[in-house]
Amino acid sequence: MSEHGSGVAGMVQGDGTVGVETGIGTGVGAGIELEVGEVRRLWHLLEPLHAVLYYAPEVFEEAAAALGYAGSAEDRWPTYFPFRAAPLGAVGSERVSSAFYSFSPRMVAAHMDSAWDTASPADVLKARERGMDRAYRAIFGGRAASPELIEAAGLLRRAAEAANTAGRPMAAANAEPAWPAAPHLQLWHAATILREHRGDGHLAALLVAGLDPVEALVSFAAIGAASVERFESRGWSPQEWSAARERLAARGLVTESGAATPAGRELRAEVERHTDELAAAPWLALTPADRGRLTELLGEFWVAVLGSGLLPSESTLGIGKV
Repeated sequence: MSEHGSGVAGMVQGDGTVGVETGIGTGVGAGIELEVGEVRRLWHLLEPLHAVLYYAPEVFEEAAAALGYAGSAEDRWPTYFPFRAAPLGAVGSERVSSAFYSFSPRMVAAHMDSAWDTASPADVLKARERGMDRAYRAIFGGRAASPELIEAAGLLRRAAEAANTAGRPMAAANAEPAWPAAPHLQLWHAATILREHRGDGHLAALLVAGLDPVEALVSFAAIGAASVERFESRGWSPQEWSAARERLAARGLVTESGAATPAGRELRAEVERHTDELAAAPWLALTPADRGRLTELLGEFWVAVLGSGLLPSESTLGIGKV
């Protein structure tokens, strides 16, 4: 593991924990350990809090009324691509395809080639903040300003500010804008930085495993992370999907029918372990007691987001299945 912004270096141990060494002025004691499984549990709590951006009607309203994008609950992609890519600046579809990885470049180009003609990245960033302000207030009600949310936002911000963004373009882009003033927006901002930090590390793990973008999806579907139909939303053609499955079969990772072999399951398990390890360092800025308290605090807001019915029942991220 690499050093992160707080001066803490994490090291994965043979027993599945991440040890810590302290740097100057960190305020974190030596010898703290973090179970890698805890990293994944924290992500499971955070991901829905971030993902509301791509499904909330309040965000779609801001995208349409203020900016002119056509996203909706039925077709979220016209909003998804510019709203997720905006922190990168006015980049083209090739750089968005690189950063997002698993989407077909054709699909990215269809939504990004004229995205900045509709609205500037700066205007998109303002609109997504307004949308999330409204969405969280709608979902959380009076709890959006509760002491529990404020405390959770403070803990999450500490972890997010500790994240080393070197070699992580999406995390770096989201960490660069100024922090919003409202605690509920700080919670979303921190969740987004940590989510994209993990995502950047996940792409590194896929590259180490030798899985190209479409192979990453085929191999994930092969272990039952989500249905093939769900993964088809990433824009790859049936021919590209079949070709990737054939490449994986030649490596002994899937059967001819597309089911994972033992070797394929082990490779995907290693990708997820590597992802957890690469995502661990920011959480070491919090003590075990802090992390336990954060988990306790986030529970009601996680339940509220899931209970809103906004998020799909099946995700391409494999949450709850990996």
